[in-house]
Amino acid sequence: MAITGRTVLLAFAGVAVVFIAAPAGAWVPWVFLGLLVAAVAVDLSLAAGARAVALEREGEASLRLGESAEVALVVANSGPRPLRARIRDAWPPSASARPRTHDVTVPAGERRRITTVLTPQRRGDQHAAGVTVRSFGPLGLAARQVTHAVPWSVRALPPFHSRRHLPGKLSRLRELDGQHRAMIRGQGSEFDSLREYVPGDDVRSIDWRATARRDAVVVRTWRPERDRRILLVLDTSRTSAGRVGDTPRLDHSMDAALLLAALAAKAGDRVDMLAYDRRVRAQVLSHGRGSTVPAIVQAMAPLEPELVESDPAGLIAAILGWQGRTRRLVVLLTDLNAAAMEEGLLPRLPALTARHLVLVAAVGDPRVSEMAAGRGATDAVYDAAAAERTLAERRRITAELRRHGVEVVDADPDHLAPALADAYISLKAAGRL
Repeated sequence: MAITGRTVLLAFAGVAVVFIAAPAGAWVPWVFLGLLVAAVAVDLSLAAGARAVALEREGEASLRLGESAEVALVVANSGPRPLRARIRDAWPPSASARPRTHDVTVPAGERRRITTVLTPQRRGDQHAAGVTVRSFGPLGLAARQVTHAVPWSVRALPPFHSRRHLPGKLSRLRELDGQHRAMIRGQGSEFDSLREYVPGDDVRSIDWRATARRDAVVVRTWRPERDRRILLVLDTSRTSAGRVGDTPRLDHSMDAALLLAALAAKAGDRVDMLAYDRRVRAQVLSHGRGSTVPAIVQAMAPLEPELVESDPAGLIAAILGWQGRTRRLVVLLTDLNAAAMEEGLLPRLPALTARHLVLVAAVGDPRVSEMAAGRGATDAVYDAAAAERTLAERRRITAELRRHGVEVVDADPDHLAPALADAYISLKAAGRL
């Protein structure tokens, strides 16, 4: 049961009036309060039963972060009295649900549909906390209140801001594949056609038999390889929790991984995904030639950085034990943290590079570069020295990785995704996948 503000206001106003009008009669306020209690009891007895209300949900179950989704609640009044109710559809604060409450009137035996708009502020699953129905009597003095469990969840998917780069990168892929007017020759293994030699062509591509039948030197052209295997590895350890701008490193890595996954799927390659810190947090396996991008997006949505140190040995074992023994492009999205790299990943790289082509992609912090350029005040000079040391450590780790045969992409958040896509296209054009 719930007492409304109207009842409280009447109680205070009535007692005040009674004391002013009949100060000598001490029993008069008690009579008034007794009448008010009786009115509340009658009003409560005439209110529709809140437990008899049937609730059903319908609406959207997923959306991209930054967008809004509508979740409808169907309210059915199966009781004999009309339902005059205030309904609160409760969601976590990060779901940014609006409106907070709905005032609804449902005649006996009828149904009404109310809608709550969710605009999640973070990735992952948003679960409904419950629906509270407060059924008022005809006088509006009291209400019956019950909270119903009506399960529903809405998954906020990664926003995929880098999707705007996809058309341009696809155009470069079409050039490699011979579908664009530019007709750029890829160094793949699938024969495409013959054409005349031009200065700069690889002499190993000369077709001597065809040349003998013509008056000009003829070279073979090749299509870039298809059906290559790519494994995206997201580092979800503590280093991924660091914020670059207002966004965790993990989210920037996801955005770059999604662009690469979409691009590789369009190129006919198979893309898998693994999220790891000290254990596997998520994995997506490709089956056949179908695109796994939707599955990867769904798997990324609930991932959060774990405040634990990574386990490089376990990570290498998980990659080497991945389905099949086919050579893959392993794209590790992590941070170029000198201590973590030197103590963990670098000593174990030879076992990985012996079987796979490895590419490390890391999010650089543009704020560090700004600090390195700072001069003037004493504080700015100290900040610049610290920033320059950090940048020197990253350059040293990058050089060490490249000495182990690892490709490295180190870029700020705005350029990481397109730079990673360009690195993939370059590897594909060079026939290294």
